[in-house]
Amino acid sequence: MDVIKLLEAASLLVPEERATGNDMTVNDVWDHLTRDEWDVALGLLEELGDVPPLPLRFWETLATAAEQARLERSAARCHWRCYETRNGIIQAGLTLRPAAEARRRTPFSGHGVLRPMWDIGNRTPAGEPVLDIARLWVELTPFLGPGGQPVVRLAPLDPPRWQHLKPGRVITMYEDRTVAGTAVVLHTWRPAIASTP
Repeated sequence: MDVIKLLEAASLLVPEERATGNDMTVNDVWDHLTRDEWDVALGLLEELGDVPPLPLRFWETLATAAEQARLERSAARCHWRCYETRNGIIQAGLTLRPAAEARRRTPFSGHGVLRPMWDIGNRTPAGEPVLDIARLWVELTPFLGPGGQPVVRLAPLDPPRWQHLKPGRVITMYEDRTVAGTAVVLHTWRPAIASTP
């Protein structure tokens, strides 16, 4: 299936009344598709799929279209959203420690590559902290360096262990034995019901 047909199929899964922050709708997607502006259409569909989440099939279709169009960042984001749809997600405001106070001295990719450990309140039977792992996606920026304060999305490797988190909860990030940063939970989303293709 070609990119245009995949984008057309994905656009059929978007409710007509849904709009982006700039009042763009699925009708705008169709306008861009008729002009063969599939890269713009794909970007609009990504925005339209944000909240509330659209079905898994929507994100899988967009991921395939982005891969075929060789749009790596869009493909990575759409695969990330597939994971979110299946497993739920945590959005948080992260504050990294400055380079002078932490191990990290250089920026890292914000596209879900980093898998830091987190103290989210889980404990061993003896009361010792247990660190849990979650991949980290930085919103609105491709790289994040020491001292940064972005909004991030966390994809836990073991989602049930994170279900107790509520907005306002402070969690601590580790890349080694030292604190790398802290985050305040902003939102949590449970797994969406996946539609079958």
